[in-house]
Amino acid sequence: MNEILFSSFITPTMMGLPIVILIIMFPTLLFPIPTRLINNRLVSAQQWLAQLILKQMMMMHSPKGRTWALMLISLIMFIGSTNLLGLLPHSFTPTTQLSMNLGMAIPLWAGAVITGFRYKTKASLAHFLPQGTPVPLIPMLVIIETISLFIQPMALAVRLTANITAGHLLMHLIGGAALALISISPTTALITFIILILLTILEFAVALIQAYVFTLLVSLYLHDNT
Repeated sequence: MNEILFSSFITPTMMGLPIVILIIMFPTLLFPIPTRLINNRLVSAQQWLAQLILKQMMMMHSPKGRTWALMLISLIMFIGSTNLLGLLPHSFTPTTQLSMNLGMAIPLWAGAVITGFRYKTKASLAHFLPQGTPVPLIPMLVIIETISLFIQPMALAVRLTANITAGHLLMHLIGGAALALISISPTTALITFIILILLTILEFAVALIQAYVFTLLVSLYLHDNT
């Protein structure tokens, strides 16, 4: 049962070779580069949505932070499209892998922190020791703030992994229960199937919300350091 339950989280292979790189690159096909003078409705809708999100995120940033605009909009589009594609039957969701999410979170967090220490050294160091701290508590607070700083990328990755994985597992369990109840109680199976449909709709929303939350937190880390 456990092997069947977690089989969708195993990295797929072809001829013994992992094809996760191809799966990660696949969402780029959903965002074609415009080649016409007048775009079609799909490309126009994508550009409008990207500009709307970018405008909201960049509103609070300084000119130095706005240089990350392309990185942030690419990040939210990649995570959102990957999460949505992972809801298709018999598909693999790369964002359920903690290693991949850490691979996104750590470089972005490190880039934001290094930027802060480079351009706002005093302000970045001041975060480790709040103003007015009693002298006996200074060593303790410095240790706590240091730990909280290094926990940030782990929290980013674990949050995304846990939310996407929990949704997939819940859909798998409810779908299996609905299938098993068909021969026992069709009425109960119908109710369970309706719950599954509602959960699937919720998971579509969660897929987009988690992409937005991940990118927004990276944007906030950048804002604190620029």
